[in-house]
Amino acid sequence: MSVFDSPSDVLPDQASSPEEIARFVVEAAINAPSVNNTQPWWFYGIDREIGMHADTERSLPVADPDGREMMISCGAALFTARVALRYLGVVPKVRVLPEQDLPTLVAKINWSESVPAVGYERELFAAVPRRHTHRGGFGPEPLPAGALAALQIEAAKEGAKLLVLAGEDQRDALAAVVEAGDYALRHDEARAREQAHWGTGPGSRRRDGVPPSAYPARQARIEPNFPARDFAHGHDWGLPPDSGDHLARSAGIVTVLTTSSDRPHDWISAGQALQRVLLFAASSGLAAALHSQPLEVPQLRDFSKVHLCDGAYPQMVLRFGAAGQTGASVRRPVQDVLL
Repeated sequence: MSVFDSPSDVLPDQASSPEEIARFVVEAAINAPSVNNTQPWWFYGIDREIGMHADTERSLPVADPDGREMMISCGAALFTARVALRYLGVVPKVRVLPEQDLPTLVAKINWSESVPAVGYERELFAAVPRRHTHRGGFGPEPLPAGALAALQIEAAKEGAKLLVLAGEDQRDALAAVVEAGDYALRHDEARAREQAHWGTGPGSRRRDGVPPSAYPARQARIEPNFPARDFAHGHDWGLPPDSGDHLARSAGIVTVLTTSSDRPHDWISAGQALQRVLLFAASSGLAAALHSQPLEVPQLRDFSKVHLCDGAYPQMVLRFGAAGQTGASVRRPVQDVLL
């Protein structure tokens, strides 16, 4: 049984063993987003400590040679683990990159103090299984009043900034950058081959990668255009179109998640900020689309940094809005990632 099937039946209490708590936390953490759904992490649990390692065998050496996106993915899982521990009423103490000689050890989480979770923390935990990456445009409905400012506050709590591109010229420029990045990916044989490895076909039994249930079979028109990755490799895979797919969709609220510096610690912070923002958005009824293609091309990332991000380092492009159809992803079972 998943912890999300019936939390009241499987929720560990303060008398539970550290092993039971670790399993509960890791089963939540693996729902975090990761680039191409690579799920580049593994965990251990010992006494009152959970450790998370980056799984370099699941890295993207062509698209992500420095491991920036891998560390962002691990940061998202780390924040989800924190949320799960708070849901249990314990206070996590996190050390990021705690051992200089072991760079794959992303974090150690310990706990000893107990404080009951508040409503906000319970809402974030409830959003963990509901959050799915949206791949497409949005309806015309505006964001609820105050939602955008709240999303920016959430990002700031993790030391990142959610930069809103409100001007039409800025949105168009970023859309062009995303299109250029997507074009570069599609027409670079090594990049395309690497991405194709993570696009699974219909009927696949793999529990990683991006299955056809996670994206639409036909991309609706988005204005301005923000193309999604082609995980179908030109096949007619994906979710069937809904009744409004013939209409042009809005790009939604366009943002860039940035950090002031660009080291592994910053990438992990960006991942934690990303998941905090995504969970808050999901708890508010908002969908989010993510784009990392242009940030995998050094020249396009540098252009975005200088001309669109006020000199800050762009870590992820996000769009927010209302969406009726959401895809379903896959995850590896907890026993495959918890030692």
